[in-house]
Amino acid sequence: MAEIIVRTPAQDRPAAALPQANGHAVVLNGKFLDPDWTADGKPRARVALRTLRTLWFNTGTLCNLTCDNCYIESSPSNDRLVYLGREEAQEYLDEVATLGLGTEEIGFTGGEPFMNPDTLPMLESSLQAGYRVLVLTNAMRPMMKCADGLLALLAEFGDRLVLRVSVDHFLQELHEQERGRRSWVPTMQGLRWLSAHGFAPRVAGRQRWGDDETALRDGFRALFQAENVDVDAYSPESLVLFPEMNESTDTPEISTECWGLLGVRPDDMMCASSRMVIKRKGADAPEVVSCTLLPYVEASRMGSRLADSMGEVTLNHPHCSRFCVLGGGRCSN
Repeated sequence: MAEIIVRTPAQDRPAAALPQANGHAVVLNGKFLDPDWTADGKPRARVALRTLRTLWFNTGTLCNLTCDNCYIESSPSNDRLVYLGREEAQEYLDEVATLGLGTEEIGFTGGEPFMNPDTLPMLESSLQAGYRVLVLTNAMRPMMKCADGLLALLAEFGDRLVLRVSVDHFLQELHEQERGRRSWVPTMQGLRWLSAHGFAPRVAGRQRWGDDETALRDGFRALFQAENVDVDAYSPESLVLFPEMNESTDTPEISTECWGLLGVRPDDMMCASSRMVIKRKGADAPEVVSCTLLPYVEASRMGSRLADSMGEVTLNHPHCSRFCVLGGGRCSN
């Protein structure tokens, strides 16, 4: 006779067991408490690393802006993740080559990557190693201070260097509602500079305000035309529209049966093809986490080397549900 296992409801677990998001406990109607089981007793979905298509480097959480809803809480004062150095990044590039992980792309995120003085050297190292490089930036003053270096990289490596600019909405007032007053004009200046100098920039918008996707793309198309920026608003790769992440609002947990019910594949999740390298304040060395969205979550920590991060990831956070599975969000190209 098969053994019957009775599990205590997740709601009865102590507060100390609650998963953390950006340092705060996530409490959503008893959900996301047990790493293996959903609140209604179903096996939680897991994702295996299929291939390390994209390796992300978090350059540090310092940023020139303090946004209204930044998933990583970047700001001019948040240094919970400190600057990553070129030599530290090079160790992971070397490990990728040694392990033969099928990596195609190196991504850089922050904070604002161009605040880190080693970002240009890290871009160069990644490009010299033969990878495509994607940089997420607000295209403001920190990027423009690196203009000469970026032009040199463009001249040598061409379209293998891609910069994706955060423009939250095609309306200035909504973009500045998220990013603060006086953030619009310098971002538009940076975006125009990238386009004028042949970088073929990409743009990331947000679905925060509930616009229909067609209306959003139409609005961005008008903006790009007005700003004389060469971005195809109807290309999901050139203009990515991210689902909003709010860890305090309810969202379904993802069980193993959801794959079939939703027509979604585990292999399409970010954690099936990417990992991120971070360096915590006070740490002697960087480490690998499972997801770009969860750098502060204890369960996302996977060890100091890429070889340590080959295991499965359990989808035990609201972002896994709302952004990835239900929202279809992807940080990479």
